[in-house]
Amino acid sequence: MKKCLKGSFLKSIVIKMREEVELWWKQALKDLEAAEKNFKIKEYFVTAFLCHQSIEKALKALHIHKLKSSPSTTHSLIYLGKSVGIPKEYETLLRKIQPDFVVRRYPDIAQSLPCELYDEEIAKERIMIAKKVIEWVKKELKR
Repeated sequence: MKKCLKGSFLKSIVIKMREEVELWWKQALKDLEAAEKNFKIKEYFVTAFLCHQSIEKALKALHIHKLKSSPSTTHSLIYLGKSVGIPKEYETLLRKIQPDFVVRRYPDIAQSLPCELYDEEIAKERIMIAKKVIEWVKKELKR
């Protein structure tokens, strides 16, 4: 395993899979690691964005694994989740994170500075959601 995947949580969930799936999966794990690092330095808006990215890439890995096709360039966690049969209780979690992809990046959409919209509590919740979804994806990838 390359040096860029360091955390014990991350190392414990790398599993055997075809190369394209593996690339998406490893980057999902790396994005989660980066989200946790940004949380530690209180860059909560970056944490939220990276949690979205982590989930998106994990779901794309699962999409390729299950459906043997490209998931396209979508950023919709809801679409990706439904495409891989994510349980209903996870859809609610995805709905919480979905807006972070856009709101976190664009002040005109946020109608504020995105960096001021996220605090420790929100960022902590985003990390918890990302870990929960990634654990579910991990189980599905092993099937």
